Amino acid sequence: MANLGTEAEREPLLGDHTPGSRELDGIETEEHYKSRWRSIRILYFTVFISSVGFSIVIMSIWPYLQKIDPTADASFLGWVIASFSVGQMVASPIFGLWSNYRPRREPLTVSILISVAANCLYAYVHAPASHNKYYMLAARGLVGFGAGNVAVVRSYIAGATSLQERTSAMANTSACQALGFILGPASTAEIHIPQGYIDQVAVVATNVLFFVVLFIFALFETILTPLTMDMYAWTREQAVLYDGIILACLGIEAVLIFMGIKLLSKQIGERAILLGGLIVVWVGFFILLPWGNQFPKIQWEGLHNNSIPNVTFGEIAVTFWKSSGEGQNEEPTGCAIQQAWCLYTPVIHLAQLLTSATLIGVGYPACNVMSYTLYSKILGPKPQGAYMGWLTASGSGARIFGPMFISQVYAYWGPRWAFSLVCGIVLLTITLLGVVYNRLVAFSLRHERNQESIN
Repeated sequence: MANLGTEAEREPLLGDHTPGSRELDGIETEEHYKSRWRSIRILYFTVFISSVGFSIVIMSIWPYLQKIDPTADASFLGWVIASFSVGQMVASPIFGLWSNYRPRREPLTVSILISVAANCLYAYVHAPASHNKYYMLAARGLVGFGAGNVAVVRSYIAGATSLQERTSAMANTSACQALGFILGPASTAEIHIPQGYIDQVAVVATNVLFFVVLFIFALFETILTPLTMDMYAWTREQAVLYDGIILACLGIEAVLIFMGIKLLSKQIGERAILLGGLIVVWVGFFILLPWGNQFPKIQWEGLHNNSIPNVTFGEIAVTFWKSSGEGQNEEPTGCAIQQAWCLYTPVIHLAQLLTSATLIGVGYPACNVMSYTLYSKILGPKPQGAYMGWLTASGSGARIFGPMFISQVYAYWGPRWAFSLVCGIVLLTITLLGVVYNRLVAFSLRHERNQESIN
């Protein structure tokens, strides 16, 4: 059974759909094939430009928010950042369903116009006399709504490529996103599309797997800055610089993984890569667990009456004595005393962090592209807009709940509990993948099995 699944991962949906094959003789010409891939490459470029724009804006949100509305605090910043994912989560199923019944140029054009209008609003949120932060909140939400067109992009690529081409196409799309619409209905071959047979259990399981994959990376991005400031006593400027370098390196690593994974998938199949990626991610978070007897530097700034955590007087006295010789005019650094765990949780060494980041940077892109690829193969040659919309929505939900989860657990219980819970979540996800492993097969194989059972 597993061998059949692996073979099916390497086969086209309903046969050999390469140019010049017998099944496409008289159906898809060489010119048609070139036109189809020209459209896909336009989408690659569009996704790349969109990702570059997102990266540029996201780095400026906090200083821009502080400038336009001094009443905005860090908690409101969280809402502004989350509003993008909320907008995308709402829009993805809408645009996806729209593309199933109308030419794809319609939802793509509308979504792009919404994005342009939203970015114009973002540029002028300083103009109103009051409530500027709420205008920014609305602008970012609308930008996210416009970004819901990624469901249409993915569904077009899934529909316009054969099963044999799909892993490469999905990997290239993801690579464009890591680096940084003009289309009608998908120009696929005019073949008979069998009805039914979609395995809904596999569809739901893949949505769950995709949610967890984006959930764990979103929380890693969220926790990186406060973690390094607490563990290594970095200033805000140092944390922004060094963490930016780490994330940039992970982006380069992800591009290399995206490019190489399409070759590896031909050898071992998508399911095996997804399983291996989850295991690598689990190892990465396990390495982040704090061990040893070295503790982080304590930050005493902002300590007030009745704010001292439940620790002994000796612990406070020793820690205070160690920090008493430092200059008072510099920005306070270290692990805030209000976080009681700072006094008894060992430091996470920089080598641990870098090793963990490298492993997560390998596992995440592998899991990301394999989730998309398996999902499109499970759905088969039917219009996939609505289904891709739900998958994109699950990813947007993960980017909302991931930061919320990790920020609360980290603040109250510290990195040991936070990363232990993440390891538990990944372990449960690996178990789920093992349970549904044999069901994550291409539509073509499921169709053949059903035909055999009928005969």
